[in-house]
Amino acid sequence: MRGKKFLAWCRGEAVLLTAAVCAAVSALAVPPSAAYLGYIDLRVLCLLLCLMAVVAGLQHCGVFLVLSQRLLAGEKNVRLLQLLLVLLPFFSSMLITNDVALITFVPFTLQILELAGERRRILPTVILQTAAANLGSMATPVGNPQNLFLCGHFHLSAGDFFSTLLPYTAVSLLALSAGALVGSRQSVCVRFPQPAAIRRPGLLAVLAALFALCLLAVFHVVHYAVVTAVVVTALLVLAPALLKKVDYSLLLTFVFFFIFAGNIGQIPALRQLLAGWMDRSALLTSALASQVISNVPASLLLAGFTEDWRGLLLGVDLGGLGTPIASLASLISLKFYIRSPGARPGRFLLWFSAVNFGGLAVLLLLTRVF
Repeated sequence: MRGKKFLAWCRGEAVLLTAAVCAAVSALAVPPSAAYLGYIDLRVLCLLLCLMAVVAGLQHCGVFLVLSQRLLAGEKNVRLLQLLLVLLPFFSSMLITNDVALITFVPFTLQILELAGERRRILPTVILQTAAANLGSMATPVGNPQNLFLCGHFHLSAGDFFSTLLPYTAVSLLALSAGALVGSRQSVCVRFPQPAAIRRPGLLAVLAALFALCLLAVFHVVHYAVVTAVVVTALLVLAPALLKKVDYSLLLTFVFFFIFAGNIGQIPALRQLLAGWMDRSALLTSALASQVISNVPASLLLAGFTEDWRGLLLGVDLGGLGTPIASLASLISLKFYIRSPGARPGRFLLWFSAVNFGGLAVLLLLTRVF
């Protein structure tokens, strides 16, 4: 029994274990020393902790379920219903990250389409939702971890960040909307057996203020240490259980990848190789690396080998499209879909690849325009 639990834990923490192995192997070439402490970006870790705890609180208060039920309830054209289901993760991922958006809305979508008698729409809708979460999350510094890291690493201003990514976000929104509106015009009636309601409105007001404070820290308006102290103290007093909902394995994964990336930078041959690739094209190198090791590790590994922050930022964000591991959030959708009745995993992966690689190719071509 313990062996099965351990194997299940290993499968669930595959990224953490991979990061640990990478850090351990790199330590063979660069023995552990006090210099390791300089590799770790404490600011990123603190802000991630604060944002994860606050977002968990917003979910606990029922904000996203209330919003989605109000948008979807009643008589709806099927195409409009599908459009709303795709846009919900697109916009919510800008604030709550792509993986949290998919954890929230994919099971919700499976339930809605089943109740509406539209099971045949589950596959295309979930695929579009996955792309929507990955593309919507690139629009803000808090939408995904690599944006938060790169904003801090390169000291990007709000103008730098948004002027780089908003054109691609706008194109993505138009393309996803067009894809979601394909299909029947028939109407369905959507009813919820248990209407959602806002819980603890007082806590919700505090969480909204804390989230705004986190955003100020992201753009260096307020020091991250002050924000961390305020957020942790407020949650310890008002809702200590929220601190238990933080994904501490993700924070530890970052620590291991910081060590790995720092050690790689100390090995002359590898440093020269990666620097050469990044000099040729930071955009394509980071996009391709994301297909193999996912976009968060790619950003941590490659940031030290280029000053082309724009190419790297676009590469890891657009590179979230492509293979299922390009953005690990995509695996969440795949897991939920496979567990649904009548699932066809092979067909899902075929269409997933077509949509993702097609979208990636188009967006990479647009980098020559914007």
